[in-house]
Amino acid sequence: MIIVDASGLVLGRLASVTAKNLLAGEEIKIINAEKVLITGRKESVYGDYSRARARGSREKGPYFPKRPEMILRRTVRGMLPYKLKRGKDAMARLRVYVGVPREFRGMQFEQPDGAMMKKASNVLNVELGDLSKRLGANF
Repeated sequence: MIIVDASGLVLGRLASVTAKNLLAGEEIKIINAEKVLITGRKESVYGDYSRARARGSREKGPYFPKRPEMILRRTVRGMLPYKLKRGKDAMARLRVYVGVPREFRGMQFEQPDGAMMKKASNVLNVELGDLSKRLGANF
């Protein structure tokens, strides 16, 4: 079992590393989902996710979540063959949490090397928690 602290990691990179490990049979638990970074200008990121959220609804069309842990799960799911049995089994091995649950306090966490931000000084980014609050989530 791998416990990943997602603080300061890039969303797409974290999702791709997680998807590879899930397909390899690992059980992964991701904590601090609200602190994942999405690179890009704020206006651009907010606009893209607002359009994705407005595109569908619960009754029709593709549902797009607004909670940070669900957005992270959806991003990982997009990198898996989720309609096939091995993809469904891989998704069943993934758990994503906002904050640090009690059972994980005091434990050692990992941060995958491939998910780190390359240049922290010049890159514009948005935290997933801020995006979720902008979309209307309460967490």
